[in-house]
Order: sequence, then structure tokens, then C-alpha cells
Amino acid sequence: MVKNIVAKARLEAPPIVFNRSVQRSKELQASLGGPDKLCIADSIEDAVSRSDVIFTSLAGDASVAEVIDLALGCPNGVKGKLFVETSTILPATTNALSEKVRSEGGEFVAAPVFGAPAMADNGKLVVVLAGTSAAVDRVTPYCDGIIGRSTIELRDREPGMATLLKVTGNTFVLSMVETLAEGHVFAEKTGLGSEALHKFLEAMLPGPFAAYSTRMMSGDYMRDQPLFSVDLAKKDASHAVNLAEEVGVDLKMVKVVSAHLEELRAEAGPTGDLPGQVYSLSWKRPLVLC
Repeated sequence: MVKNIVAKARLEAPPIVFNRSVQRSKELQASLGGPDKLCIADSIEDAVSRSDVIFTSLAGDASVAEVIDLALGCPNGVKGKLFVETSTILPATTNALSEKVRSEGGEFVAAPVFGAPAMADNGKLVVVLAGTSAAVDRVTPYCDGIIGRSTIELRDREPGMATLLKVTGNTFVLSMVETLAEGHVFAEKTGLGSEALHKFLEAMLPGPFAAYSTRMMSGDYMRDQPLFSVDLAKKDASHAVNLAEEVGVDLKMVKVVSAHLEELRAEAGPTGDLPGQVYSLSWKRPLVLC
């Protein structure tokens, strides 16, 4: 997202980035052309004090809350600053953080995104925006044609509605990966073969189903550093199940996914990396690799 903002957005000055890993910030800066294109902040407070619009993208609720609290403590305050929160967190967390920011004179828009890392690299994410209409207007110049290919606007609704849609949408992704994993194992075990199943998917379910099927068949999941950790997938599934139970809905498929993720974590650890090991689809049971 940073890469596309630098390359495509109309900015008055180079954007400022902060990452817990200084090395990652330096590598990003070098890839974009140096300090004239991207500045590196010494701390969260430093980044916020020098910025008008602050994008945050973090792993979970606790991390987001910690970063927002640090940001609100910057020396010059946050009056007039816009916080754009892109993480996948609970709606209640989103709304609580929005209230904190607004009580300090800032603005807040929830802006979770849908899309794999390759889609982020190519500026093809789907962005969901929720907050006051005036605040949403300040975010939209960074969305279509910059970081995303499409924007879903939930104007003048609680910011938590955006993260509710994100959590709900992720149940479709988790269920799709589960269905594909089971289908490929079934096709291999019965002698039909994965190639035949893949041709069916390309013909009948082109798009995400065919794309994820290609990833499974090509060995793309067998990375030393997976694109998405097991614990993050477990977190998303848990958020969905808990939110559903609060309103009397039983997400049976998501519970199946969650159980398989538990097995995968026991096999491959919290990140899901399996260095030096080779697995075929013909396991005694499918494991969800997402």
C-alpha cells in the first residue's frame, strides 16, 4: 500500500513510515528511491507528529490499541489529524478506538482491505470505508486507482461496520480455501485427479476459486515465510465465530476451518512455515493452508 501511495498519490511531501523492524523500513525506502521518496520515523509519536493522515495496519486488536494510545500521546496532540485504520479487528474495538481519537480532536475512518499481498502490490485491493462522510472524503483520494480497484463506502455509519464486513467477508475466504482443500484431496483419493478438478474450477468458478486452486497445485503455499500466518487466520476465524454466537448464528463451516487451523498450528507452528519438508495433497486429511 505504501508503495502505491508513493507512486500514484498526489502528495505535498514524501510520506513517513514507521515499522517495528527498522531494517524493513530501510529496505522499503531503498526500493522506492531513497529518502526523497519515503521518510523513516524514529517512533510512532514522531511519525504522527509529522503527519496529517495516519494509516495503521497491524496484526490484531491489542496491537492496534497500543499503537493508537501511543499516537494519541504525541507532543502536539492529534487535533485535525485523520486516522485510517486498515487492520482486521473486532467492530467493538474499532468503535472504541474511534471514540478515543475523536475525543482528542482527531478524525477516524475504518478502512479494512480485502486482497492477497499480490493484490496489494498491484494496487488491486478492495477497500471498505466507514466513518463520517467528511472523514471518508479525506480517505477516498488514496483508494480507487491508488491502493485499490474498488471501494465500498459505508458513510455516516459506525466505523465498526467496516470491520464487521471485513470479518464477515473473511469467512467466505476461509470457507473457500477449506472447500478447495477438501475437493483436491477428494479428487486425488478417488482417482479423478486434481487437474480435472482444476479445469472444472476454471470453467465454472473462475476468479478466486481458480486462483487459489492454482496456488495449491503449484506449491505456492510451501514457503519458508508464508504470506499469512496460521495465528492470523485463527484470529479472523475466532472473531467471526464469536460475533456470530452473540447474535445466535452458528458458523459451522468456519468452526471446521478453525479446527483444521489448530491441526496446522500443531504441525507447522504459529506462522505455518514448513522449511525443508515436502507434502503432497494426498494426506489422510486435508489441512487448510491459507
